Amino acid sequence: MPPKARFGVGTCLKSRSHVVQPGEPMDFLESEENEMIRAMVRDFAETVLAPTAEARDHDQRPPTEEWQAFLELGLQGVTVPDEYGGAKLNDIAEAIIVEELARVDPSFAVMFCVHVGLCAMTINLHGTEEQKQAYLPRLAAGEVGAYSLSEAGAGTDAAAMVCRAKLSDDGSHYLLNGEKMWVTNGVQAGIYVLFAKDVGHPDFGVKKHGGSTAFIVEQGFEGLTVGKKEDKLGIRSSDTCTLVLENCKVPVGNVLKGAGNGFPIAMNALDNSRIGIAAQALGIAQGAYEAALKYAHERETFGKPIVAHQMITAYLADMATQIDAARLLVYRAAWAKQHHYEDDGPRHSKEASMAKLFAGDTAMWVAERAIQVLGGYGYTKEFPVERFFRDAKITQIYEGTQEVQRLVIARALR
Repeated sequence: MPPKARFGVGTCLKSRSHVVQPGEPMDFLESEENEMIRAMVRDFAETVLAPTAEARDHDQRPPTEEWQAFLELGLQGVTVPDEYGGAKLNDIAEAIIVEELARVDPSFAVMFCVHVGLCAMTINLHGTEEQKQAYLPRLAAGEVGAYSLSEAGAGTDAAAMVCRAKLSDDGSHYLLNGEKMWVTNGVQAGIYVLFAKDVGHPDFGVKKHGGSTAFIVEQGFEGLTVGKKEDKLGIRSSDTCTLVLENCKVPVGNVLKGAGNGFPIAMNALDNSRIGIAAQALGIAQGAYEAALKYAHERETFGKPIVAHQMITAYLADMATQIDAARLLVYRAAWAKQHHYEDDGPRHSKEASMAKLFAGDTAMWVAERAIQVLGGYGYTKEFPVERFFRDAKITQIYEGTQEVQRLVIARALR
């Protein structure tokens, strides 16, 4: 684990409004508030999530009871302002929560990440006052949120979505038709931020993303059905499913920022959520590393613990170094995100992509090395490293593949 009072990127651990000036010393101490949050979430993860993580992974069972226990911490509303019932925290704290959850249970971490980031934060950023009053208190109280952008032929190429929305003759509601895929929290969620193309928009059929519109959809809306649940390699305790829209009736008052404005909302949400996935990858790497380090001290070969063998110590040294580097990138990206929204700083796309790219690759590499340190035991379910290995792969895929991250970074260098 990272020692107490360690890491962070200069300004990110100072006050929410402080901006580091050129030449100002960088303070890498973790704030007292963030230390307390780390300790609280770590205790929850180790006492509540750890005992059921393996069984839930095996059974592909979502952490429903564990979520109810998590609500007692009051962290489900960390992206919701106080006036809507939330408990807004700094963005470093949000990353720390995801990191500590993923260190034990990456499935629960992504459930939290989607709830607070892709759903609640998107509504808070782009919703009307009426929409915020209607939905943010529910999300802050623990009703699960989800986000639905991808389709069978529109993953990386999100603008290729074919789900359609048609305004009713009386202008009171839209009818949505199509099928969405890869919806995290799809079964559990009561509230979705969902995207479809308005066929009546003047840009529909003219521009590739023309007519793309963001809707707030409730699971109880007429015409919405939760479809097939995916049988996945990893994060198996996170429910991932399809949503079937058959004349799904959505009030016009549930459109975010007006018809045709959905694509920028989706891209902005991905900038934000990539930091969450980077934090998830960081937690996976940390958990795998700690398991390998513990085993290396306990396992003996040739009359001494394997940690005393040079090849093993080299693996562990490289793992620790990669993790520390990933942590700095993740926390810097979280600070850049906060600086963008609170201080009108530059957009954080590059920092978010760098963090996700590096942390995702680190999670995969560290988990593979951890299995190697454990040898045959690492290949069994007796130890958690095989689950970390399976869970790590998705961090190189969702919220934009590693190839997409490189494209985003490269464009920012021009």
